[in-house]
Amino acid sequence: MTNLLHRPVCELLGCRYPLVLAGMGGVARAELVTAVGRAGGFGFLGMVREPVARIRAEVEAVRAAGVSRFGVNLIPAGTEPALLEAQIETLIALAVPVVGLFWDVPPALIGRLRGADLCVVCQVGSADEARAAEQAGADALIAQGVEAGGHVRGDQPLHTLLGELVPAVSVPVLAAGGLADGADVATVLALGAQGAVFGTALIATPESFAHPYHKQRLVTAKAADTLLTEDFHINWPPGAKVRVLANSVTRGERGDPYAGTRTVIGDEEGRPIYLFSTDSPLRSMTGDFEAMALYAGTGVGRIDAIVAAGERLARIVVETEALLAVDASPTAELGAQGVGQAGRDELLAALEALLEAERAGARVALHTAKHAPAELVPLVRAIQQDEARWCAVLTQAIQGLGGTPSRRTGDFYVKAMAIEELPARLAFLNRGQRWVVRRLQALLPRVGDARLQTELAAMLDAHEHNIARVATVLEA
Repeated sequence: MTNLLHRPVCELLGCRYPLVLAGMGGVARAELVTAVGRAGGFGFLGMVREPVARIRAEVEAVRAAGVSRFGVNLIPAGTEPALLEAQIETLIALAVPVVGLFWDVPPALIGRLRGADLCVVCQVGSADEARAAEQAGADALIAQGVEAGGHVRGDQPLHTLLGELVPAVSVPVLAAGGLADGADVATVLALGAQGAVFGTALIATPESFAHPYHKQRLVTAKAADTLLTEDFHINWPPGAKVRVLANSVTRGERGDPYAGTRTVIGDEEGRPIYLFSTDSPLRSMTGDFEAMALYAGTGVGRIDAIVAAGERLARIVVETEALLAVDASPTAELGAQGVGQAGRDELLAALEALLEAERAGARVALHTAKHAPAELVPLVRAIQQDEARWCAVLTQAIQGLGGTPSRRTGDFYVKAMAIEELPARLAFLNRGQRWVVRRLQALLPRVGDARLQTELAAMLDAHEHNIARVATVLEA
């Protein structure tokens, strides 16, 4: 059975689908990692600042459950040096398949892990960090957009970051930040990522170690309920922003986070939980959960139920494959059939131009949907899903002709995002779709391959339909 989501990073990590559980401290433990692994994804145990006894126990639990490929996520900058050294020695001794690192790029540590034959994945927030991590020996990268829940390293929207980062490195890139469903996965794949990382969507599962209070807050929250703040800072380096759900702390009702005094608001098995700490509510905690760090990414508005991790991933797979669904016959067939009146080079150039336009349209729609009024979100998301689908169709067609799909978006994206008023931006987006329609109308009669002609005709129909829908909205 064809796996439309398969990418080279799946071979590196040892998973069926490039769908990855973020290594969330406290939340991502053996139960959740096991569920994700059994569903065909890849999970990171979140072991920041955890004692080596817990790391051993969690690793052993995952292996005992029959999941052999998984990772352990550490945060050197947030861990006391002696504990970090003990953690590293433990991971090497346990021969953990993959180690995830976040917040900084420690070349010596990356080299040490690679020297012990461990795969290293670094989460980064900029193209410069990505290049540094690759140079230090990282096997793969996670590009974290500003939409992510929890600690946020960079300051760029995910689609912008991918546009800069993917062309800058040669190792596989996974995308993280505000992702919640299959449309998001299809979009980041179209933007050059090889897979998607999920945090918030997998906190809201029975298997996560988050406290039920945190899970329920996620289910009822909207994207607009999240914000970036430095109020939760105890246990982390200074100046570290986190994305959380708004609460009494972020509203300033609990006093000055930097006053210097420490107030205990909870307990975890004898360990005090302080007001303004980076601890999020866990099953093992008691206390004032409302005042703790309720981590959530901007995709939280599309999480409306607590669903088993395997079920959630299965749904994401189905949604993504529906968007990527194209004739999966051997790609050589297209070239063998010939390209009719248009020569190969001419057809490749036309398809590349269309791909750049579709990728730009997908990025514009992705960003616009995050800020559009509720009544317009379904329309903009439908356009985004269409654009992502056609990116996949065009990519496969180009590869079938022996070409290399472009990762560019041209000037359209920059011009569209410079338009702040939503009606004007939608009108500009329609202009772009009309351009695609004209190009397709001119190209279709010159395509001799029946399969490609059918796909491009469907693409033409979809664009004409979306143009009409947007025009109706603008007229209203």
